[in-house]
Formats: sequence, C-alpha cells, structure tokens
Amino acid sequence: MSSTMMLVMDKVSTEVVALFAQIVDRYTKEYEQAAAARDLTSIQAKVLAALDEPQPMHVIASKLGSERSNVTGIIDRLQARGLVERRPDERDRRVKYIVATEEGRRLALEFRGALRFAAEPLAALGAADRRQLRDLLRRMLGD
Repeated sequence: MSSTMMLVMDKVSTEVVALFAQIVDRYTKEYEQAAAARDLTSIQAKVLAALDEPQPMHVIASKLGSERSNVTGIIDRLQARGLVERRPDERDRRVKYIVATEEGRRLALEFRGALRFAAEPLAALGAADRRQLRDLLRRMLGD
C-alpha cells in the first residue's frame, strides 16, 4: 500500500478534509450572500474583487477557469452597471484591459469588508499561528 493511500485512511487526515469542507461551505455561503446583497452574482463579485489592477480579458478568463466568451458576458454586465471599463492596450489594440471604475473599486472594497467569515476566525489566532497556517497551506499547494 502506498504512503498516499495510507494518508487517505488516516483518521486525522480524514478529519482535516472534513474541516476544510466545512470551511469551504461556510465561506461559499457568506461569499454568495455578500455578493447578492450588492446585486452581484458570485462570479461578478470574484471578477470585481480581483481587479486591483487592470487585467486583460484572457487573464481574467484564465483565473476563473472559464472561456473568454463567458467572461465577455460577465464584463458586459459589470460595465453596464458602471463598475468596469474596457481599455485597449496601447501596444496591441486587439487586447482589452478591464479596469475597475471608482464605483467598482468602492463596491469591491465594500464586498471584501463584508466577508467576515475569513477575518473573524483568523482573529482568534495569534500572529505566529496565522503565519504557520499560511505556511502550511502554501506547502500543501506546492507554493
């Protein structure tokens, strides 16, 4: 039996996976509620929150794991609300950068601030514990 197979059967590992599932469920629910409260879909909120800097459409599509054609519709709806703008790349006019407007940045900041689930439990951990958790999660992801 391989060490990977043994790990799956380990009681602590099983409990950790179950805890991760609970965290994801709670985070997803809060994320959806925070988005809906701002008349956004979850995916629109994700795009808006990710626009700290102008990004080409293909980068946004890649981050979402989505087709560019799907992202076009999301951007269209955000643009219709005045939350983003499309700007051509100065070097290649075929490339469109998506830029959050002032209103889009304000809404993204408000949205991030509404996500208490992530902040509140982490506040119960000391700085050293948060760093250790961050480092362990990065290690799990291979970063």
